[in-house]
Parts: sequence; C-alpha cells; structure tokens
Amino acid sequence: MRLYVDSNYLSPYAMSTFVALQEKALAFQLIPLDLAAGAHREHGFARASITQRVPTLVDGDFSLSESSAIDEYLDELYPGTPLYPADPKARARARQVQAWLRSDLMPIRQERSTEVVFCRPVERPLSAEARASAARLFDAASELLGKDRDCLFDRWSIADVDLALMLNRLVLNADSVPGHLADYARRQWQRPSIQLWVNQKRPPLEDAG
Repeated sequence: MRLYVDSNYLSPYAMSTFVALQEKALAFQLIPLDLAAGAHREHGFARASITQRVPTLVDGDFSLSESSAIDEYLDELYPGTPLYPADPKARARARQVQAWLRSDLMPIRQERSTEVVFCRPVERPLSAEARASAARLFDAASELLGKDRDCLFDRWSIADVDLALMLNRLVLNADSVPGHLADYARRQWQRPSIQLWVNQKRPPLEDAG
C-alpha cells in the first residue's frame, strides 16, 4: 500500500487516513507530495487520484482519494481495530460527524489552521464569525459526548480523530473551550496512532512579513 499525503504533514484528512492505517496495523509506504510545487497535478498521481487531492491511497491495482471514503474502504476490507461502530445508527452518526466537520465551521478552519495544531499558535483573537462557529461546535460536541464520555460511542472511532482535531484547533491555541471538551480533545490526542502523525518531522514555517 502507498499513502500520498502533503509534504508539510498538515492535512487533517491525510491524518485521518494515516491513523486509520495505523489502527488497522497495515504496512504502507508514506509518500509526501509538494503541493505548492504542483506535484498533485502530475499525470501519474492525477490519474491515480482522479481528484488530484491528498490523501490518496493506492492498494494494489486500486486507488482512492477522499479521506472518509478511504476510512470506510479500509474498515470494510481489513481486520484490526474497528474504525466505525458496528451498530448501523451509530455508524451513520459517525459518518454524519465526519461529513459535518469536513464541510462546515469554515471560520475556525481559516483562523485556526492546522499549523496551530502541528506547529505553533497564533496571537490574533477569533473573529465574531469564528466565535459563532466555535459556539456551534461546542453545542454539537456537548450533545454528542455529554459531560464525561471518553469517546463519541461505546468505543473509539475514526470520527473521534476528526472531532478532537477540530477542538484542538482552539485548545492548542489557548482559546476558550469548555473544560470537558478540552479534556476530551487532549485525551484523544494521546492515542499512539495520533501521536505518530503529530510527531512527523515537518519543514519549518516561514515567518510572516
């Protein structure tokens, strides 16, 4: 197997598939692409990916992009740690959480990029739009988790990776986050498969200005 990711190791979606492969204990080659140099548009990769996006997984003669699709593919084909709940309703909820976090909360994603999570915090305060998005995030996460749950469901799922990352955009920047949600995000971050991604060697960020 080959997993193509961004060469800065900043993509939350590449992280999701990396963690999924680690949890399944599958052997794979991690191949970083320099997106700034247009490596994702080169013919060989573009043909395999179809969407010209990372992550892209190549498994034998089959290739697939889009992280949630890859996560589901791995869970359906390979043994190891289940990535999704077995119960159909809980599984649907996990997919809902993943889809929501990939398509919404743009002000948070713009003002607290994954550079905050994996490299260094920023000093500028959240805008009114980002604070409103954060409030919606907290409401939804509290509804899903309650006050004392370690995971979204009875056991860990790949959706916990996505939710913890979104919360950690704020937690790791010392923004205000309800205590029970900050504790959840910090606990999730200690999972060994997540720490393997967190500790990837990244090129230094260029200083603004």
